[in-house]
Amino acid sequence: MRASKELLPLVVDLDGTLTLTDTLAESVVQIVKRNPLNLVRLPVWLLGGRASFKRAIASRTHPLAASLPYRQSLVDYLTAEKSRGRRIVLATAAHRSVAENVATHLELFDDVLATDGSDNLKGSAKLAQIQQRIGRDFVYAGDSSADLPIWQASQGAVLAGVSSDVAASVRSAVPVEREFANADAGLAIWIKALRVHQWLKNLLLFVPLFTAFSFFDTDKLTTLMLAFVAMSLGASGTYILNDLWDLANDRQHPRKCTRPFASGALSIANGLGCSAMLLVSSLALGLIASPGFAAMLALYLVMTSAYSWTLKKKPLIDVIVLSLLYTLRIFAGSVAVDIPVSKWLLAFSLLTFLSLALVKRCAELVSMRQSGAQPPAGRDYRVADLEVLWPLGIGAALSAVVVFGLFINSADTVARYGEASLLWLVAIGFIYLLGRLWLATVRGEMDDDPVVFVMEDRGSRITMLSMVAIVLLAHFTHFP
Repeated sequence: MRASKELLPLVVDLDGTLTLTDTLAESVVQIVKRNPLNLVRLPVWLLGGRASFKRAIASRTHPLAASLPYRQSLVDYLTAEKSRGRRIVLATAAHRSVAENVATHLELFDDVLATDGSDNLKGSAKLAQIQQRIGRDFVYAGDSSADLPIWQASQGAVLAGVSSDVAASVRSAVPVEREFANADAGLAIWIKALRVHQWLKNLLLFVPLFTAFSFFDTDKLTTLMLAFVAMSLGASGTYILNDLWDLANDRQHPRKCTRPFASGALSIANGLGCSAMLLVSSLALGLIASPGFAAMLALYLVMTSAYSWTLKKKPLIDVIVLSLLYTLRIFAGSVAVDIPVSKWLLAFSLLTFLSLALVKRCAELVSMRQSGAQPPAGRDYRVADLEVLWPLGIGAALSAVVVFGLFINSADTVARYGEASLLWLVAIGFIYLLGRLWLATVRGEMDDDPVVFVMEDRGSRITMLSMVAIVLLAHFTHFP
């Protein structure tokens, strides 16, 4: 007599079903991160077939299970079914070592079927293994069209994040026991992945145009707008690569774990494709804007990639590189429209953004001190370092103000501004603005990014707008 359908063995797929990611893609990222030369070896390993490729990858991968983003609603369901005495089997095309690591971590499965030897356990090959080990009476949990032959041979289905077409095909073939939908990976998720709010930083490209008071030069303005789009697309492309590079570390971070790729809301394959498209588009637009700007853009992309991959792990070097990246934006804008940039401006920018970079590091350490958390993965800072970082950051801020004061008194400034003495009000504004940032940092009120804090903080916005207005007044006004 056939067992009750509710107690039929439940066979569960891994990639895209139990996890919100692809374990093979995660493994590839891991081994390339450990040794970039593995990127060259990947095509060679693939020549031996899928099963051989997975074996080569798995032999070089550290255990993944503890860091994977699981479909928690399905895990909860499996836990409840197991407590009822139901047999639960993990059946996956992933390599056996990966599957067994997941099974050991979750402690839910009575048996594991996975790719081993020369057979890639997918589609009909997986079905044959299931029928051989379990029999013909089972319920299958899957996520893709590749699972249709298995569902058609099963007695019931569990659907996990399937498309509407696949869901319709399964419903017409077998009873559906339970459905688990994916979160909507719509425009809002992609905007978060691209970090569109960070594009504000690229407004620094317009600084040379502003300091030259060439607001109405339409040719230069058009060139800078094109350069802004090019640098923004390139930055988003590198942000995606950084998130993919840093998956394991982000998943251990209290806030970064919600990022689209770390959480599994977006796939690694989609991320790589989108990043490639953005970087190619960025460089093409950069060339249209200006060959010189395109060279600066390429330098920016190389520097930001080097920062993401290795330099951000080096204390103090990371904040110096960040300040250089900000200053590079100003210089790139200067190159794009052929407006010479003042040495005073470059020195002021370097010191200001060094202070802002230290604000970001101190904010992270203050948060750690308040919560008692461990140092963030991938960083080599400690809470005790605050004693050095506070004075370094505040000193950089005050040094920037000193440089600005020297700029006010320089002969070039006196000649270019109708009333240069008004710029001392701007210097006071800088003292207040930077001091406000450091006060918020000490109090534990600072966001991860001080630039975002300035944009969201009403007092900071008013101060910034007032400073811009005073600069314009100082240039166009002359008191008798």
